[in-house]
Amino acid sequence: MAKTNWKYHHIGIPTEKSILGEHYLKDYKLYHYGFEESEFGIEWMRYEKECPLPELVKTKPHLAFEVDDLQEALKGRKILIQPNTPSEGNRVAFIEEDGLPIELIQITE
Repeated sequence: MAKTNWKYHHIGIPTEKSILGEHYLKDYKLYHYGFEESEFGIEWMRYEKECPLPELVKTKPHLAFEVDDLQEALKGRKILIQPNTPSEGNRVAFIEEDGLPIELIQITE
């Protein structure tokens, strides 16, 4: 399982604090803020109690990588969150690697 053409995109860090300007994703019951503004791609993630995502994703920081082909990047990996489209122009999935969540993003536009 070689990672070919993976490019660092951001780091997502769980928080319990509300941040001015955060964005809400209704389908996932979470708020996120920052990676668009952060020079280093830091994204803060705040999850509601009803958030349906796996505990590992809600409690541990995740690294995100942009990939050319999401389906190919998922082959042979332990999938935590199946491919989905949380925002227009992005197709994402989460895998588990050594006990940590990794987000894979394919830019579709």
